[in-house]
Parts: sequence; structure tokens; C-alpha cells
Amino acid sequence: MKRPNIVLIMSDQHNPHVMGCAGDPCAQTPNLDRMAESGVRFSSNYCAGPLCVPSRLTFLTSRYPSDIEVWTNSAALPSHAATFAHQLTLAGYKTTLCGRMHFVDADQNHGFTRRLVGDVSGAMRGAGREMFEGVWNTAGCGQSHGALMDDAVGPGTATYEVYDRAVTARACREIREYADRGGEQPFCMVVGMLLPHNPCVCRKDLFDYYMDTLPDPDLGAPSDEHPAVGSLRDTRDTHTVTLEEARRARAAYYGLVTTMDGSIGQIIEALELTSLAEDTVLIYTSDHGDLNGEHGMWWKDSFYEGSVSVPMLWSWPGAFRAGAEVDAVTSLLDIGPTLADLAGAEPLPERRGSSLTGFLYPHGDTSTWPDVAFAETYALAQRPARMLRSGRYKLNVYHGYDDCQLFDMQTDPGEVHDLARDPAHADIRQELLDRATDGWDGDVIERRCALRSAELNLTQRWRSHAGATSSEIWDMPAGCNARQPE
Repeated sequence: MKRPNIVLIMSDQHNPHVMGCAGDPCAQTPNLDRMAESGVRFSSNYCAGPLCVPSRLTFLTSRYPSDIEVWTNSAALPSHAATFAHQLTLAGYKTTLCGRMHFVDADQNHGFTRRLVGDVSGAMRGAGREMFEGVWNTAGCGQSHGALMDDAVGPGTATYEVYDRAVTARACREIREYADRGGEQPFCMVVGMLLPHNPCVCRKDLFDYYMDTLPDPDLGAPSDEHPAVGSLRDTRDTHTVTLEEARRARAAYYGLVTTMDGSIGQIIEALELTSLAEDTVLIYTSDHGDLNGEHGMWWKDSFYEGSVSVPMLWSWPGAFRAGAEVDAVTSLLDIGPTLADLAGAEPLPERRGSSLTGFLYPHGDTSTWPDVAFAETYALAQRPARMLRSGRYKLNVYHGYDDCQLFDMQTDPGEVHDLARDPAHADIRQELLDRATDGWDGDVIERRCALRSAELNLTQRWRSHAGATSSEIWDMPAGCNARQPE
């Protein structure tokens, strides 16, 4: 079989529930829905760290945060660490990164041979740039109550949307140019988008539509909430969010999802107009979710589904199954091994993920699928925590706390009933707790994370002194941010 081209689109902070194909009656996502109709949707897919940098670096390496000592957004991946981009390049693929990947070190490629559009965060350090040009409240891109207040939310355009336009246009141009050259070698292009990451600012027509359409969220916290989750809620000050602030933020977030879906539609159209669609595997996923009001919480760094679970769609017309939904437990760490299989590449020397090909092809064998996913978080002002999803159960263990959380995702997909203290579930609780903590030590993580942060602080001070090169930074046009009257 001819080796396919690969286009992998990774958005930033997309709640897996906010898609029409995931059953959301309000979300306008026609292009993602179309991908689901023509391919395979994985409905129980997890990131390995519900925060940008940990998720992305584990996705690239197919290794856990503790394996590569990456728990925070100030973490860097050593240049010698193998990624699937290294694999595919050595297998004869033209590997290209177009847009966002949130590398915070001097290496802005990590195995990709080409970088078409620079980044807006890690590479921006030391560049003297202000992402919001003093127009929008800079708290709008953060993780505190200030990001949901009126002066940070509303109709208009913010820099992140403009960035995605540039990334999408460049990706479509690359597809056309590849087709014009006759496709001399297979390519793998990872397209990194910023939406629907806050600030919650979207076009006025979308903002108005979702303000009129979305039901009001339930902002209350459960009475028996785990104290570690309550601490996260307090740190982010989410208990003071008003209903009107929540309605506005949710409307804008949905609008950003729809905007991002439109960018995906342009890439699909570029493939179809160049007749590359039949020879190209198209993948969509996100680095992590955004609770967006679920459980009365926002943003990420949580093990609730809206934060740690992410959408994943695979489409290859004529080769993969069409209109299939997989509810087996999967992970972003499974993407690298799958790409290696499709490309005929050598496997990564050390990998935690497994190939998804048994789910993708008709009559594929999935009898030995592990049905398990791990995730870790070390949120700001919190202590390390680890999640294990195994089959129908999810267990969350919080370092420094005696109790864990246990949910039956089959009977309680909304994660409302914590079974950790239920005597009837004592055996499964202990089994999962032993597995989740095997080789995982919160005290060790706290010490190692402090050392890694000190190292990166030193190199970032050097970077600020030396300055980033122009090829690493997106050339931000003037007038990126504009308000629209309500």
C-alpha cells in the first residue's frame, strides 16, 4: 500500500464535548462533524497532562510527564529526546510544523525539518512583544476570574484568531505547492492552531448567536468535592464567577470553536481541490480541554473530562472506517505509534502509547488493546496529582491528601458520584491506586520540577539577552485586536 501523506491539526484547549458530532445540540462544527462522518471518532481519548506544554511534549514523544520531567508550562524537552517527527523524517517523510507547538527552549523544531509559521508564546520570550497590544485586558488569556470579566470577554477580534488565519493560509498554500510539484515524497504536516484558547473574544454574530442559544451553566460545586479540587477552584477564584460572566464567556468560547472549525474546513477544501484527499490521512485533536463552566470550573489543570479528555478524529477516505465511534480508552500518546505504523517508520525506542490502526481499518484486531490512559498535573499553587483511566473507571490521586477520587464513567459520565469511600468499590479503588502510584512519587516530582524550573530560568535569561531569531516568531501584524460594539 502506498504510504499516505499526513495532515495532523492540533488546536489549543478544545473541550471534547463542544462538537456537534459529540452530541452537543448547540455547537456549530460542520467540518469536524464531516470528519467524524467520513472517519473514526475516539470518544474516550485523553491527554497525558491537562496543560499546554506537558500535553504537547508527551504527545510528541509518546511518554508520560514523569518520563521526560515535564509538568509545567516552563518545561523544556531536551533536543536529543526522540519525537515522532524524527521517526517520520528518517522514514523519508517531509516533516513540517506549521504554527503552534509551545516549545519554550531554543530548539523550535524538535525533529521537524521545516517550520513554516513561528509561535506566539515560548519563542516570544525575550522578543519584547505584547500579544494584546494594550487593547484587551491581558488577563483574558490567563486562568483566573479576571479572564472572564467584561473587559476581557466579548465580541471582536483578538490576536489568537488572527494568528490562526495566518497558520491556516500557510498550511493551505503548502498543500497547493506540494500538489503542484507532483508530490515527490510523502509529507507529514502538523498544523498548530491557538483557538479556542481564551481570551474569550469572537465575532459578534457568533457571540450573539451563542448568547441566545446556550443554556445557563450550573455554577455550583458538589458538597462532597475533594479538597484538592476545591483548592484548585479557590486558586482560580472560580467560585466568584457570576452567571452573566459565565454566559458571556461560554458564548465566546463556543464562537471560537466555530471559528476554529472554519479553519479546519479550509484545510479540508485545500486537500480536496488538489485531489490529495484520497492519499492523505487527516487527523484532528487538541492538546487539552477547557472546562468552560462544567462543574462550575474553567480552563484546564483538572482531571474532570472537560479538561483532561480531548477530541480525536481520524479520516482517510477509502481506507479507514467511516462514521465509526470508538469508546475504548485511548491517549494522545497513541498518535506517534500510529503514525509510525502508517509511515513504515521505526518505533520510538521508549514509548508508552500503542498503535490505533486496529480501530481505524475495517476488520482491525483490537483484542489486545490495553484500554488505559494516564495523566499527570502539577498545577500552579497545587501539589502533584495523577489520573488513571482503566476501562470504565477513573481514579484521581492527589499527593498530600489521604483520599482519592473514583468515578464509574459508564454509569456516571458526568463525574457526579465519587465512589472512593464506597465499601462496595474498595477492591477496585485499591487496585487502581496501586497502579496509579507505581513508580510515581509526588515528593520526587516536586524536587525534580524545582530543579528543571531553575535550569530553564537560567537559559531563558540567556535567551532574553541573546534574543529570539525572526524565524522563530510569528510576525504579528498591527491592529490584531479590535472590539466590536454589543
